This record gives sequence, structure tokens and C-alpha cells, in this order.
Amino acid sequence: MNITVYCGSKKPKNPEFVKAAEELGHFIGSNGHKLVYGGADSGLMGILANAVLAEGGEVYGVYPKNLEGIEAKHPRLTRLFITTDIPRRRLKMIEMGDVFVALPGGPGTFEEMSEIISLVRIDQLKGRFIGLNIDGYYNDFIRQLDKMLEEEFITRDERDRIVFAGSVEELEKMI
Repeated sequence: MNITVYCGSKKPKNPEFVKAAEELGHFIGSNGHKLVYGGADSGLMGILANAVLAEGGEVYGVYPKNLEGIEAKHPRLTRLFITTDIPRRRLKMIEMGDVFVALPGGPGTFEEMSEIISLVRIDQLKGRFIGLNIDGYYNDFIRQLDKMLEEEFITRDERDRIVFAGSVEELEKMI
């Protein structure tokens, strides 16, 4: 199974986020799954990829040309796909994924999550979305989704398909 993971390209202050990226990488690599991610060697992205590789797993990076000089490409990937820009990167990662996971991250991660959630809502995605709500990182986002439900911008069925796990162990059971 190809697990597409969205996460920060910077190393966070919270060590729990680092631990979760390592645990997720070990789970992916040791269970014969393949990682699809943004291709960077920095932050949670690099930590995640290195953990998969340490388990002998396959890692597919999707790296946009317009980030050259901003984020370093991971040098040891199973395969690196180069796209012209970030929108094409997102499309390639969606095309390759069977399950979509969001670790904590910055604005890019939120943008990617929003796109995946929108596609899940309208049944235009073959896989499912699982957010990793480590140390309550996505609590405010979850509250916003619940507010959307309350205001009837989304249905109960749509809201129920947007799931979050509190740990990698919980995520493993959902996959």
C-alpha cells in the first residue's frame, strides 16, 4: 500500500512530533508499505523518510523544481519524481496514494490536508484521510470541522469520513 504523508519540512520544537514521524516511518517500512511524500531531507519529512529507509522500506519523493535552493532533496530515495511546481507535486502525490496521512506541519500541510479532505467529501479520492493529532496539534482544526457540521456546510456522513488518530498505534488500527 502506498501511504502518502504530508508533514512539515522544518524540525518542530515538540519532540512528540519527531517521535510520531519516526514511529510512522518504522510502521510503513516494517510492514511492506511504501511512503509517498514531498521528497525533502529536512524536518519531519526527512525524519519520516529516514525511518522508512532504516526498515528497508521504499520511499518515493515528489519534489517540485521551484523548491530547489529552498529545501534539500533527500539523497537516498527509492525514486524521486520531479514536478515543475507545488500544484503538480500535490497531484502526483494524490495519484500515487492509497491512504493519506497528515502529521503536524505548517501552511503547506494544511493546504494539502484541505485538498484531500475536500476530495474525500465528494468521493473523488480512491483512498482515505487520517490526521495524526499528536499532542493535540489538530484540536482547533477538528473544532472547526465540527463547526462546519453545526452550520451545515458539511453533512454528518462527510464529517464522519474525516478522521484523526491520537497516536501512530491508533492510526495503524485505522489502516
